[in-house]
Amino acid sequence: MRVQRLSIVICSYQQAPYLRETLESVTRQRDVSKDELEILVMDGGSTDGSVDIIREFEPHLNYWTSEPDRGQTHALRKGFERATGDVLGWLCSDDLIEPGTARQVLDVFNTNAACRFCYGNTNWIDPAGKVLVRRKEIPFNWFIWRYSHDYIPQPSSFWQASLYHEVGGLDESFNLAMDADLFARFAEKTHPVHVDSFWSRMRTYPQQKTQRMRAQSREEFRVISGRHGAHVHNPAARWAGYAAAKALRCSWKLAKGCYWQ
Repeated sequence: MRVQRLSIVICSYQQAPYLRETLESVTRQRDVSKDELEILVMDGGSTDGSVDIIREFEPHLNYWTSEPDRGQTHALRKGFERATGDVLGWLCSDDLIEPGTARQVLDVFNTNAACRFCYGNTNWIDPAGKVLVRRKEIPFNWFIWRYSHDYIPQPSSFWQASLYHEVGGLDESFNLAMDADLFARFAEKTHPVHVDSFWSRMRTYPQQKTQRMRAQSREEFRVISGRHGAHVHNPAARWAGYAAAKALRCSWKLAKGCYWQ
């Protein structure tokens, strides 16, 4: 089946300082028609001027709402329920996708019939948008993922809608590591395909949700990795696995030249 449309859900709450740049990165995608790219914005009832920004982009959006929700994961679930694309992805309202990403993603799925879930590389940026680190990734490896960390960059990840529905979608019990949980369930059904292209820019700053709630994020990932075979209840085995996974990941990235960008 030929992929006809990519749906990107943008989740946002009180992110007016970054929202315009995020929306510009999606609405100004190169080499895709309006029919090929569906954009849905799910705002959680922001009161910081975000709604005025969203309204400016309304002609380029397929759907948007600003209403209270049960949190980020709930907002994303609502967005994916409305999405009509063959391929799905999401973007937080402080991150960006690179120019041409939508076209490249559609082409990946159309040239690789076996691909159901893929991810690219990402650039880490500061609040002003300056690139801090170019994060070139390695192919998916269960052992490294379980014991090191979820190294699949969420804004550079895309999957078939049929796969999302097959695994039951996002789990609202996770507030921070909902992407890791979803990607692990994807990986149980299909092998994640790494595409060696930079598809997104992830903003990092002290007020960022994951930075502010790092302890909870780590605990959520501990639960998830335990579900998928990590020895989370045996500290010695856990640390031995972490050391081995980190060594393997670093040597793999070194061999691939990931540290020289």
